[in-house]
Amino acid sequence: MKKNKKAVIRFTKGEKLLMSCCLFLLITMLLVQVFCGSLEGNLNMSVEKLKYQIQEQEKKNESLQMQVSELTSYDKIKDIVKEMGLAYNNENIIVVTK
Repeated sequence: MKKNKKAVIRFTKGEKLLMSCCLFLLITMLLVQVFCGSLEGNLNMSVEKLKYQIQEQEKKNESLQMQVSELTSYDKIKDIVKEMGLAYNNENIIVVTK
């Protein structure tokens, strides 16, 4: 009877080098993908924070514009003039336009 010989696969130096390079590139690609994903997540969080700050500032600006409109209204000016004891003269009012 013949003994079964196991087939031994031997790799040449070039094949070993090629496989090690492929393994190195695979690991490097995975690490780069994880690194870039975390950078993208941090960037998205920064963008969302800035959007929130912009919205808050827009709300403040709108509130201040409303206060300016209230303070420059005709009735408010008329009340201040009366409090100061001055006479309101419509002929002395000059409207400045842009």
